[in-house]
Amino acid sequence: KMNEFPPPRQRGLLIHIVAILALGALSLTMFWFVFHTPVGLLFTIYILAALATFIPTPLLAYRAYALTRGNYFLDRNNLRLVWGLRIEDIPLTDVEWVRPLNALPVPITLPWLRLPGGLLGITRHADIGRIEFLASERETLLLVATARRVFAISPADPGAFISAFQRAIEMGSLTHVQAHSQYPSFIIAVAWENILARYLWLAGALLNMGLLAWVTLLAPGLQRISLGFTPALTPQPPIAGTQLILLPLLSALSFIVGWLAGLFFYRRPDQRILALTVWASSTLSSVVFLLAVFFIVNTPI
Repeated sequence: KMNEFPPPRQRGLLIHIVAILALGALSLTMFWFVFHTPVGLLFTIYILAALATFIPTPLLAYRAYALTRGNYFLDRNNLRLVWGLRIEDIPLTDVEWVRPLNALPVPITLPWLRLPGGLLGITRHADIGRIEFLASERETLLLVATARRVFAISPADPGAFISAFQRAIEMGSLTHVQAHSQYPSFIIAVAWENILARYLWLAGALLNMGLLAWVTLLAPGLQRISLGFTPALTPQPPIAGTQLILLPLLSALSFIVGWLAGLFFYRRPDQRILALTVWASSTLSSVVFLLAVFFIVNTPI
């Protein structure tokens, strides 16, 4: 039976959720301003602000998911570190030592991109070399050294983890466990081997790049366009033609979100049909945006 030593989660999850909601609200607000602002400097600023507040949101969402799934498992044969899609299986015989952070005479450098609940990344230390962080809080950090690298983890109860590790070492290993490392990029590589997934990715990417190139060439020559209809089925009041650039941007954002969601489902074999459905929907959505641009351009005002 493997003992579980989960990291502290409450503070990190709260901070991540608040940040996701705040950035999401800001991004939606900026996009709303874009649709209601004439072309000019302010229009460009709103587009850049919308993208700047949207882009970090998927990263924060993954970090929140990784924190909820993060855990450390220990038995007399194996130490397993799980953090989101990152999994590290370490035979207990490969572990050279486990120490608290204050046992090092030279302080370690924390990853630069960090929030409570997400101490992730790799740094270097003058004495022990590379340190990979799979941790949530600095206050509970432990260092686990193997022959290949050192891992920084943060079980909620470091003392209990060290005691369990010492007991496991004293009892000795019963079976040899194969060392194994899995990274988030592994899911992308596995999905790429699926021919249908590969063609859906390529089709969606090419459709969005083609749509962006088409609109970039087309929009400067358009005087006025109408983006949609009123409840009475009459065209919306015309706006500047250059605002047509919003459609390829929205199409690309929709495709990226769908691609990430599909990767989340594809990691489980029983949900791969769902992942393919999401990717197919994202590609179909790109086709719909392409048709929307065609009809907008060819609809008289």
